[in-house]
Amino acid sequence: MKNKKILVISLFASLSFSGYAQEADKIKTVNIAGIEQDVKESAASISIISGEDLTKRSAKNVTNSLYGYGLGLTTLQNSGHYATQEPTLYVRGMQTLSDNKGPLTLVDGIERDIKLITPEEVESVQILKDAAAVALYGYKGANGVINIITKRGKYNTREIKFSYDHVINWEARRPEFVDGYTYALAVNEALANDGVRKPRYHELELDAFKSGNYPYFYPNVNWMDEVFKNTAATNLYNISFRGGGAKFRYYALLNLTTDKGFIDNANMNDGYSTQNKYSKANLRTNLDIDLTSTTKMTVNLLGTLAETSRPGDNADLWSMIYQLPPTAFPVRTENGLWGGSITWAGTLNPVAQSQATAYTKGHNRSLYADMTLKQDLSSILPGLGGSFKLAYDNYAAYVENHSKTYRYGIDYVAWASGKPTAGTQNVFGTESPMGTDSDMSEWKRNFNSALGLDYQYASDKHAVYTQLMWNHEYRNLNGTNQTWYRENLTSYTHYGYKGRYFADLSMAVSSSNKLAPGHKWAFSPTLALAWVISKENFMEKADFIDYLKLRASAGIINIDNIPEEAYWQEIYTGGSTYRFDSSYGATSNSFKLSKLAALNSTHEKAYKYNVGIDATLWNSIEFTLEGYYQRRSDIWVNSKGKYSSIIGFEPPYENGGIVDSWGVELGANFHKTVGEVTLHAGGNFSLTKNKIIEQYEEPRLYDNLVTTGHRMNQVMGLEAIGFFEDEEDIANSLEHTFNVVQPGDIKYRDVNNDGKIDSNDKKAIGYSTAIPEIYYSFNLGAEWRGLGFNAVFQGTGHYSAVLNTQSVYWPLVNDVTISQHYYDNRWTPENPDAKYPRLTSQTNNNNYQTNTLWLEDRSFLKLRNVEVYYKLPEQWMKWTKFINNTKIYVRGNDLLCFDHIKIADPESYGVKNPLTRSVVAGLTIGF
Repeated sequence: MKNKKILVISLFASLSFSGYAQEADKIKTVNIAGIEQDVKESAASISIISGEDLTKRSAKNVTNSLYGYGLGLTTLQNSGHYATQEPTLYVRGMQTLSDNKGPLTLVDGIERDIKLITPEEVESVQILKDAAAVALYGYKGANGVINIITKRGKYNTREIKFSYDHVINWEARRPEFVDGYTYALAVNEALANDGVRKPRYHELELDAFKSGNYPYFYPNVNWMDEVFKNTAATNLYNISFRGGGAKFRYYALLNLTTDKGFIDNANMNDGYSTQNKYSKANLRTNLDIDLTSTTKMTVNLLGTLAETSRPGDNADLWSMIYQLPPTAFPVRTENGLWGGSITWAGTLNPVAQSQATAYTKGHNRSLYADMTLKQDLSSILPGLGGSFKLAYDNYAAYVENHSKTYRYGIDYVAWASGKPTAGTQNVFGTESPMGTDSDMSEWKRNFNSALGLDYQYASDKHAVYTQLMWNHEYRNLNGTNQTWYRENLTSYTHYGYKGRYFADLSMAVSSSNKLAPGHKWAFSPTLALAWVISKENFMEKADFIDYLKLRASAGIINIDNIPEEAYWQEIYTGGSTYRFDSSYGATSNSFKLSKLAALNSTHEKAYKYNVGIDATLWNSIEFTLEGYYQRRSDIWVNSKGKYSSIIGFEPPYENGGIVDSWGVELGANFHKTVGEVTLHAGGNFSLTKNKIIEQYEEPRLYDNLVTTGHRMNQVMGLEAIGFFEDEEDIANSLEHTFNVVQPGDIKYRDVNNDGKIDSNDKKAIGYSTAIPEIYYSFNLGAEWRGLGFNAVFQGTGHYSAVLNTQSVYWPLVNDVTISQHYYDNRWTPENPDAKYPRLTSQTNNNNYQTNTLWLEDRSFLKLRNVEVYYKLPEQWMKWTKFINNTKIYVRGNDLLCFDHIKIADPESYGVKNPLTRSVVAGLTIGF
């Protein structure tokens, strides 16, 4: 209709669907700053992930469902117990030298912790990437935005959905350590390599370890098998209610998650368990109410209760296992006392720690609440509207410490007639009652309010939408200097001509109490343009092109990152250099100037540029290609490298850092129905690079030491060229200054050609250890008569690891254990071409420098999710009269990993819990 004043405006979003939901179910709108927009008319870059796809991993929260989804989103898995295992998220990689590198996370447009959100309550996840997409978020959006849109009710419907998932977990690639006999041989070999003539273990002791006849005196303990069982279980329950009437809509979800960990024999005590346990309940209620024909209200409520339980006072059992050799002491002595020794005073008995130290329990409670009123003001001016929003969040964490201590000891050995017998027994520790302490460990309170006016107009040729919004934010965390206020006044104007040419102008004026007086405000403008080429007359003959759009954006985003609190003030510490009292004696206590104030205070800025193409071909292929460049300037950096230390105190922070980042993103999806078979496939590819342009780096003696000009988190190390073969080889080689070298030690190249090997020979090696430059994924699936499968693969490239895990790669030093992998690949005179250096019991500064020998390619390809399912036929459901649909399925998570490290997971190597893999059996029923 010519004069119809109904307009669905696209604000700024790219048509990049990361999932593979059916065409009819795809998300066709985005929501930014409270505005619903049509993705087809977008002018900037947003990747949309369907909530349906996120439920295919049976994860405890939405963040653990994101692997492989979201063009431009990098999701990296971390180790840890089920309750604490959270991925690291980046949008378009690492962009700044400041500490704040992660994206802004939102739930229904409010900054919130998305780890509390379950996949089942999510309608979509929207990844906002370029300047046009993040402009209205003021100071907070420069690193990208992840916006979780939760599900809402539907008019005149009623739906009930129940799902149950039973998850069997196991820890993949657990480390394998040597047995007691092999450990004793390794120690003797290390001592001999170190020039110690007398071995630690003589022949009779070696025989005792080998025979296993004297387990209390010469134990051979597999600590990992003693502490942990092979599998653990998780249960996920969800029930949701969705529907509404003519003027009221509702969505409600109750989620319950329970998890029991891997600790073996956790129920050895009456009345309590020492198992690693986690349980969480989510209650979500979203309401949409038409108060009048012109007044609409939405209310969103989320309450969560979570409880964790761990043995003892949060004992790190895996760190103990990575350190404790099998010969240290028995699990229990011959008279039943827990084993332990002051030789390993820093490493207690992990079995005792898992069973005899009682438990610590944590409670987390949170409330998310927000309310929005929208008023149609067309009675004043056609097309005019207003909105008002209030949001309040409260989070608290409590800890109950019920841990206790125990007695432990060791029987010293006396040899008689060629056999070991018990000598004296040393007993340590005390048997204490369980603790009763409790405390609040963390709390957060957040408050948001917003007030806005909008106007829209549409005719045959012209479409205009404009919005003016004021937002106030208050955030309060426990601790000092943790109360923040932000004000945001934003203006957004959208103009469309003939439905094919679009322009978006965004302007934000922002204030933050984190910033220095006189510098709290900043202005951030953004312009975005889009051209829907497929609507041009000259495209009529290109009938294979259903949709084709070219778009571009440019903008400046200011950021309120700061180097430290009150950075604009001088810092004084205790000392006697400058006296401010009446006594000038030598013993007088006073203050001294420790650090100068920052004088050039301004804002860190992101200059963002983006171009993109979106296309739909043959009504079955969707395609997105993006290219972007960003200069991050005025980054706060330490200026120590700029000034001489002769000034006598620490120089100030300055806005001197500059980082360039750029990249390419490619996304494609295919969907087709052939007869009774539905096929889908797709993939995402991102190449993200960055370069440090300026960071006030201190002057270096040699160019190879300079990190400016390299990527952030660039590995700097020595170039290993082999091992010293013998004493003659050492004599004929350059001096290695780290310590006296021996045959089997690492030999390095003289990078700076100064005739010796020292730390000045380090250079850039490998890639970043923090984030890969290449991140990609692909998916495929099919369905026939309700029987189907889905699979998602995800991989990385240009990604490095430094293999420095204690005992796995750096064994025996400080009496730690040794992995079977290292023992089998160590240097010996008989194995001069080994993978690793000789064994040593001493700290070896030469071998344990960061170098190319310890550098590994961290690239990998994982089968993230695979699902086989069957949807029961509709005629079966009709027979029940109340069940609408039923789906049964079996899933696998992270079942396969193709990589170069092999003995540890490339995403999580180190003294941490190994990553888990899982198999899921589940059922979904709709009523």
